[in-house]
Formats: sequence, structure tokens, C-alpha cells
Amino acid sequence: MEYGSIEREIHVEATPEVVFEVISSPEHLKEWWPDETDLEPVPGSVGNLVFDAATADPKVVAITVVDVEPPKLFRFRWVHPQGESATPNNSLLVTFELVPSGTGTLVRMTETGFREQGWEVAVLEATYQDHSVGWDHHLGRLIAYVERLGSSR
Repeated sequence: MEYGSIEREIHVEATPEVVFEVISSPEHLKEWWPDETDLEPVPGSVGNLVFDAATADPKVVAITVVDVEPPKLFRFRWVHPQGESATPNNSLLVTFELVPSGTGTLVRMTETGFREQGWEVAVLEATYQDHSVGWDHHLGRLIAYVERLGSSR
């Protein structure tokens, strides 16, 4: 396995405008991905994602917004050394591309930069596997959340 990128495509029964809000707005993000976030969906914005917030040891991960093109594209960097700014050489890049498809939206999610981190093979493999399983879980939650959101409107 090359461990270079994770790519997923899902179909969501909502317009690109709705899906864009769900993948970029803190009030929606916390419903399917992190427990908390202070992210602002504007290029250059730096914020935090908080996972396992209710535990004694929550995991806080810095996130930097790279590109925002409503309702087509949302891109950010994360998983970089604490105290450093995210760069192509020290972070992972996540891209959400949204394409109208029938009555819904095709969501293409790509996460790249694993090999560029210079991690030992064991760390590279473990991080890649963790993220691969994590995206499968969270993208499933995204679909379910958008369905709940649509039925409550």
C-alpha cells in the first residue's frame, strides 16, 4: 500500500449549498465530525477541533482553512506539530469537492500529505489506517446528519 492519499466519494441527498454549510460551519461540523470547533470558514482562519470532549483527556487538533469556494470547495490543513503553522511540509490537506448530482450532491473527499511528513513506516501506516477508518465513520455520520437536517426542515 502506498499510504499517499485517502479518497472517498459519497452521495448526499441535499443541495451543494446545504452540504457546504454542513462541512464548513461549526454548528454543523460538531454534529458529524468533532465534538467542538471554533473554526471560521474563511481562508487563513486558524481554529481547533476537539475530539472526545467529554473525556478526561480531550484531543485538540489545530486546523487552518486553505480554500473556501461556496458551494463547490472547502479545503483545510490539519495534523501538524503543535505550535507550528500548517504548511505543505508539516500537515495533511483535506479537500471537499461538491458536485451537483441528480437531486443531491456528490461529495469527493481527499486527504493527502501522509508520505510527506517523514514519519517512520509504523507511524505512517497507523496514522493512515486511523484516518481511513475515521473518514469512513464520519462520512457516514455526515450522510445521516444531512438526512436528519432535511427531514426537520
